[in-house]
Amino acid sequence: MIDVHRHNRTAWDAESRSGSNPWCQPVAKSTIDEARNGDWDVILTPKKCVPQTWFDGVENKRVLCLASGGGQQVPILAAAGAKVTSFDISEAQLAQDELVAKRDGLDIELIQGDMTDLSCFEVERFELVFHPVSNVFCSDVRRVWHECYRVLATGGRLLSGFMNPCYFLFDHDALEEGGPLVVEHRLPFVEATDLLPHRLEQRLNHPEALEFSHSLDDQIGGQIDAGFVIAGFYEDRWTDEATRLNAYMPTSIATLALKG
Repeated sequence: MIDVHRHNRTAWDAESRSGSNPWCQPVAKSTIDEARNGDWDVILTPKKCVPQTWFDGVENKRVLCLASGGGQQVPILAAAGAKVTSFDISEAQLAQDELVAKRDGLDIELIQGDMTDLSCFEVERFELVFHPVSNVFCSDVRRVWHECYRVLATGGRLLSGFMNPCYFLFDHDALEEGGPLVVEHRLPFVEATDLLPHRLEQRLNHPEALEFSHSLDDQIGGQIDAGFVIAGFYEDRWTDEATRLNAYMPTSIATLALKG
């Protein structure tokens, strides 16, 4: 049986150290300087900037950046005035946050861990959780929502991004090889058990992180069941180069959820 948690940690460490993945490339010093001067944006999904109204200000706000290491959103929010904790499974991704923090004189708390287990934090520790597309790499997304609810203070905000589940209907390896755009998979789709054997072997040997599709019932309904009120929603697309689906449908979703 594949230890997906261990594999994904190793895969993200390798991706981050390679420098080829755009989600592992630290922002420039000029971006941090602009954020210090009040000119900043961050993303939960591939392209659209999060509406500033979703934050209700970040100055001196206790912010948990959940599974969003890589030297991008974390240091930008810290430069904008937030008191940021970066919590990520990958030591290498946390090291990218640390690199920017040391380079630009930012105070960021760095903790390695699994997004489904926030037991190292006390109840109501944070005022905002920032959680860009990453729960695609965990099997139990409802547990993530319950953990977020526990560590958020009353009135706190959860900003999250996640994949449109319809994305996983298609064989994206085949699409990259020029195959037809046809439905191939049942949902929910779990790469560790549902990939063709040669595709799984490629993921394990490369290594590439293994993904899980999640239903909207678990993604949006799961937040509501955890106690949140959904107060904002938008969809986003990747570039045409990233996926041929881009021409036909949004591939990701972002939500703003409020506690209490």
